[in-house]
Amino acid sequence: MSEQRTAVIVEDDLDIRELISTVLSSSGFTVHTASSGMEGVAAVKRHNPDVVTLDLGLPDIDGFEVARQVRRFSDTYIIMLTARAEELDTLLGLETGADDYLTKPFRPRELRARITAMLRRPRTTKDNDGGAAVSGSAPSGDVAVATAAPTPEPVLQGAGAGGGGQAALQPSPSGVAPVPAMAEGGAAHAAAAEASAEPIMTAPVPAADGVLEHNGIVVDSHSRTVIRSGRELDLTRSEFDLLYALMESGRVVRTKADLVRRLRNEPYNTGGYISDSDERTIEVHMANLRRKLGDDTKAPRWIKTVRGVGYSLAPRR
Repeated sequence: MSEQRTAVIVEDDLDIRELISTVLSSSGFTVHTASSGMEGVAAVKRHNPDVVTLDLGLPDIDGFEVARQVRRFSDTYIIMLTARAEELDTLLGLETGADDYLTKPFRPRELRARITAMLRRPRTTKDNDGGAAVSGSAPSGDVAVATAAPTPEPVLQGAGAGGGGQAALQPSPSGVAPVPAMAEGGAAHAAAAEASAEPIMTAPVPAADGVLEHNGIVVDSHSRTVIRSGRELDLTRSEFDLLYALMESGRVVRTKADLVRRLRNEPYNTGGYISDSDERTIEVHMANLRRKLGDDTKAPRWIKTVRGVGYSLAPRR
């Protein structure tokens, strides 16, 4: 690594704490550890780490509460490590501000890979006084997409008259990978037919370089802020990245797998494994994003669910 990175490990099990410390130290991190929740919160505030690994079952306060307290002053990456495999725990973990969730027992290589993927994404830091400051430049193929014209690639659009019910691949100016066609009568075909009933619109109108506006919200890729009705929304890193992905894509449907790759900062399909849990994570982030936007799932103003496929931007009003 070109620069020294810092990690805080919040884990009450000594063996696991030492294992994670070894994994992160070998990856070039300066590691600080804490064996309780309150010690962990204090360590994050003191060291302003790049990443935090957080256990849920701590002796004083649980990992959910630690994440809530950390999110009040820090935008560090948080990955929860826990033996709890229930879906509810995953949902709560992401809702309280975690960026990723890994169940025990885990493979050290997978932990290292997930942290590496998170660190590819832009990081908005907060100092100890709570002031926001953006550090580092956006990696190629992520936020910088808004300021450069992407290479057109085919996307799924509804077949016209005489198409025999088959979806057609048409070039799109948005540069988003195609949604795979399914058999006639499948979910993807139904979604394409629904989309064809409405005019396909391009990306939202740029208000300035790197700034997009749609139906009353303004998204700034440089400051990583979202303004609605003159008020800045408090979004997590993942929520911002997902909203920006939809904003830059316009009415093009983004599959859940495509959005998983976006959060991993993979500009195209590299063949990496995407699990059902990864796709459920997208669903949770989208639900939280809708709640913060005040969006109505029945009459969406910003985020439209394309059943069986993924998400797209709602029509302009």
